[in-house]
Amino acid sequence: MKIKFGPILLLLSLVLTACNIGVDPKAHLGEIYSAALDSIMGKDEALNSDMKFIAIDMSNFDAGLSEKDKKDIITFFKDKYKVDVMDVTFEELKAKGFYDPDKMSLTGVLLRIEKVDFKWNNDVFFEGSKYRSGLGAIGVEGNVHYKDGTWQVKESKETWIS
Repeated sequence: MKIKFGPILLLLSLVLTACNIGVDPKAHLGEIYSAALDSIMGKDEALNSDMKFIAIDMSNFDAGLSEKDKKDIITFFKDKYKVDVMDVTFEELKAKGFYDPDKMSLTGVLLRIEKVDFKWNNDVFFEGSKYRSGLGAIGVEGNVHYKDGTWQVKESKETWIS
């Protein structure tokens, strides 16, 4: 019995090609981080009250994030929340005088993304936090998904609160 490998190879190549169709998330890091950080801002909105600034710690973001992407993230938050936005760490906030050690709090909020996992071409898992004070902080995890030409938060939930 003679087996024809042509149709089998064609079928196999079609299946493998179909699995690779998607969007490269590394090419859209600015949009992904903006969506994830904005979902964190929407959690426990009491932490946002009377905030004077939003600090975003981008020190551990993916190395592929460009300076333009960082500027776009800052501009997005400035436009949406109408406060000063800066790329700084907690230590830099303390050094600049934005942290009150007596009250153990900031006059704004600090957003961080601690973990990013590029699961599939169209899905990115993240873990992050929003900090206002020692007794006012939350942890959030969620998924950002590429749908209808944009990166959108598919789900996010609080994982801890202080």
